[in-house]
Amino acid sequence: MATQSFWTRGLRRAAAVGVGALAGAVASLAAQQHAMRSLHARLDQLEGAARSHQHADLASQQHQHWELLSKAIDDPELAEVLDLYEAPVSAKQRRQYLFANALYTNLLFYYRIGNLSKEEFFKHVRGIFQNPIVREYWYATQQQRASLADTDEAELGKLVDDLLQQLEDSDTEEWWVVGEPPSAQQNS
Repeated sequence: MATQSFWTRGLRRAAAVGVGALAGAVASLAAQQHAMRSLHARLDQLEGAARSHQHADLASQQHQHWELLSKAIDDPELAEVLDLYEAPVSAKQRRQYLFANALYTNLLFYYRIGNLSKEEFFKHVRGIFQNPIVREYWYATQQQRASLADTDEAELGKLVDDLLQQLEDSDTEEWWVVGEPPSAQQNS
């Protein structure tokens, strides 16, 4: 009986040690999960701050771009500095091209900060490229865009090139139905 009692006490002690170890492991796991949730929350905060900072940088850059274009539009001598077109253009055409650049860049900026989806960008571009001056600008700056590779701007430029080709090949006057928006292309 003494042996049985000793054996039972040993089992109880072993069980108590096992339960204690298990409780410690559960507490440790709970603490790790709490720490992981805290790290994820902090990471989310930092990513949000980075996006916000990136948007602020893009807004600042967009403002600077507009300021420079405005000066060039207002001053023909400054506009000559931006004359990088394939063929010679008049002062009037140069001013129009600078404004067309501002329109397109504005859409590009809105897309980059997430205010426009790619489908919405496509629809807006389809509208502004109904203007023959904007089309002339696009073709006159083709070589400049050729140097943009593997960027979102290059991808959107290709989207515009494809759209313009479809518009030129189209035999309909209903320009607003020409071309498939990017989301429709991806779902096909």
